[in-house]
Amino acid sequence: MDAYADLVLLGGRVVTVDAEFSVASALAVTDGIISAVGERDDVAPFVGPGTRVVDLRGATLLPGINDSHLHGCAFGMATPPLSLDPGHPAVSSLCDVAEAVREAAGRVPDGRWITGHGWGPGYLHECALDPSRQPSRHDLDAVSPHHPVALYSFSGHATWVNSKALELMGVDRHTVAPPGGAVVVDESGEPTGLLHEGAQALVQKALPPLSRQERTDAIRSTLATLARLGVTSYTEPGLGPGGDGIMRGALGAQTLDVYRRLLADGELTARVGVLLLPTGMASTAEEFARALTAGDEPGGTDPRRLAIHGVKVFADGIVPNKTAWMHEPYVGGGCGALCVGGKTDTERVAGIHAMIRHAHTAGHQLGVHVTGDRAIDTVADAFAAAMAEHPRPDARHYVIHGDFLTAHSMKVLAEHNFGVNMNPTIKWTVADMEEAFVGPGRAAYAWPYRDALDAGVRVASGSDAPVTHPDWRQGVATMVLRESKAAGRISGPEQRIGLAEALRTYTIDAAWQDFADDWKGSLEPGKVADLCVLDGDLLTADPHDIPSMPVVLTVVDGQVVHDALRD
Repeated sequence: MDAYADLVLLGGRVVTVDAEFSVASALAVTDGIISAVGERDDVAPFVGPGTRVVDLRGATLLPGINDSHLHGCAFGMATPPLSLDPGHPAVSSLCDVAEAVREAAGRVPDGRWITGHGWGPGYLHECALDPSRQPSRHDLDAVSPHHPVALYSFSGHATWVNSKALELMGVDRHTVAPPGGAVVVDESGEPTGLLHEGAQALVQKALPPLSRQERTDAIRSTLATLARLGVTSYTEPGLGPGGDGIMRGALGAQTLDVYRRLLADGELTARVGVLLLPTGMASTAEEFARALTAGDEPGGTDPRRLAIHGVKVFADGIVPNKTAWMHEPYVGGGCGALCVGGKTDTERVAGIHAMIRHAHTAGHQLGVHVTGDRAIDTVADAFAAAMAEHPRPDARHYVIHGDFLTAHSMKVLAEHNFGVNMNPTIKWTVADMEEAFVGPGRAAYAWPYRDALDAGVRVASGSDAPVTHPDWRQGVATMVLRESKAAGRISGPEQRIGLAEALRTYTIDAAWQDFADDWKGSLEPGKVADLCVLDGDLLTADPHDIPSMPVVLTVVDGQVVHDALRD
């Protein structure tokens, strides 16, 4: 042997996720690269005096998990102790939220902002009983008269504030919401304390900006959580000037600088791909074109650890806010709309086409936030039109979320080798509550994994953390079972996929989204040693048990970043 291995793992189920989805029992790592995959005899020659040999004892070795849509800085900021947790199961009612805010108000000086993330009306008892009952500033005022409060919904598309916050924001009955946003008002015209979509910028402007240290601490917290979960790569989907007004600027350009410093200091314990966010949720095509020209920056000195892949565009909103653009009306009326600048649907469609054309022609990969079926058709057609006008052989554009992909959009995406980034843990979270907005049929169909794969669309999976916890194990279970979080009901059984297909969406197909499937995403000799070891036999486990199977070892680039085997 010219060089002995640094790490050898044997006696387990080595799920390679190669083209045949072959399963071995042993693997060797040398200088951060997979040097052998096979059986015990195949790795035996790689064992030397300095080799760490791990007996897996039947555990499952997978490629490192690639969460292909995860807001790293925002997730860290939304996680205790940096933020309150007003989400399920920490709270189950408006009264519970108020009590959590009361406790926080007792810990911090008067006048300091209290922030939290994770509430959803479907998981608040009073709102679940009466869908017309929505969170209000009045629910918070009595427990926080001297503290401004801003609680972000789990989706990130709504913010709930108290009266003190409205006062500091300068928001009253006369306030005009920014384009693409809504300041919700009561029957008398007074703000209720709910801000939707682009109107959330009003609270972001009033909040003190995040410091560099706060951003650094948040990302470090996220990296530690991901290491414990076996996540070795993620896409940070939207950093730049357009993110300055979102989550206290957690998506702003300064966050990219923090990532660069963590890389330089050797603290970036996961691979990070970035989509730049030139403009926010409701820009015009002209604003986007100007920002795009000014915002093209390199990622870092090691493009395999920190890379900028392209740009992000917001096309519409989300179903629970009835801001996703749908072909058929929501329950109660309305079809939503595109969120880009423009007074009519025709103008907004033209705007989306122009934005996509600008980015495509400039050579960027595009990730477009789009959830409604009519909006997805529009974006898919815009991708195809841009490609026809300016052919590029391997653009790898993709729709982000793609909740209600149509047969038309799937056909277009497959024909042009475009992809979709779906969110199984969001499906798990909202499956029950979406029926109130789109009816049982459409709610069951949402996130149509089976149809997308059968149509030949490349599918990657992501958590959209902090929208949901970045636990890929729950994501895999949801893709296989299609069961809901709140009631455990099956939602769209015809869209179930198999375990192998589900794992591909978190590994090799997520690597494809990163333009990296030739060097990561599967366990094959010559690829980087990004590894996740799951205690137990994943291939024979009851899918219901997958979320509780412990991650016992995580390796990035051959370096151990989580090790429960030695604890």
